[in-house]
Amino acid sequence: MPELPEVEALAGYLRERAVGRRVDRVEVAAISVLKTYEPAPAAVSGRTVTDARRYGKFLAVVFDDDLYLVVHLARAGWLHYRESFPSGGPLRPGKGPIALRVRLDDGSGFDLTEAGTQKKLAAYLVTDPAAVPGVAKLGPDALAADLATFAGRLRSRRGQVKGVLTDQTVLAGVGNAYSDEILHAARLSPFALSDRLTDDQVAALHEATGRVLGDAVSRSVGQKAAELKGEKRSGLTVHARTGLPCPICGDTVREVSFADSSLQYCPTCQTGGKPLADRRLSRLVR
Repeated sequence: MPELPEVEALAGYLRERAVGRRVDRVEVAAISVLKTYEPAPAAVSGRTVTDARRYGKFLAVVFDDDLYLVVHLARAGWLHYRESFPSGGPLRPGKGPIALRVRLDDGSGFDLTEAGTQKKLAAYLVTDPAAVPGVAKLGPDALAADLATFAGRLRSRRGQVKGVLTDQTVLAGVGNAYSDEILHAARLSPFALSDRLTDDQVAALHEATGRVLGDAVSRSVGQKAAELKGEKRSGLTVHARTGLPCPICGDTVREVSFADSSLQYCPTCQTGGKPLADRRLSRLVR
């Protein structure tokens, strides 16, 4: 799932490439992707792209006269910028991974695509980003929150710190991958309780959040959209590295599996050398 650094980089790329261009037309190939019906997609035609912004993990393309295309890429969605499109007619509904296409006046534009069968990619055409339910509920941006704000938000919700850190109503922008990286950098167990963390642990977590996300944004800025996924993978130290050595201590990176997700961690760096119970595997053993 694209998280804060990738969405920030996509916004930056759109600012460089699309701002100032006039929209030729918007084509919707998957009706399920568009979560609003007023204004209609045709309202974008003829408008100029004036900005691209990030709200947590939401990407917003801004058009003149205060019209916004707000997108949540979900787990398998992505934005592909095209310098030109293949010849042929409009998109055919229900054919292929393309859900929505924005054509610009110079022949370029971008596609919103979604792989797999879980169609959760969401696009909203609104006059105010706050009209998007997910945006309205966002907590402070994880990369912008100062220590006092960060500590207050973290301790406002009792739960395992991994889950609290990825709760977008607590702090906006952190998902499964970067929460693993942040907790590893802060040397904290993903199962530590958020309201029981010491002041030093919260400070370490705040510092790690800024450093991990900041480094990821720095690596991603200037990359083309097609290169961002590879850039993300190359910068990970524990996430998606089960069975490989931890680059800090050399211990083996372990995994805890859940019904539809998993987390990775280093026992030596984060849990005093003790492996965490993998609940799904435990049930299988019984």
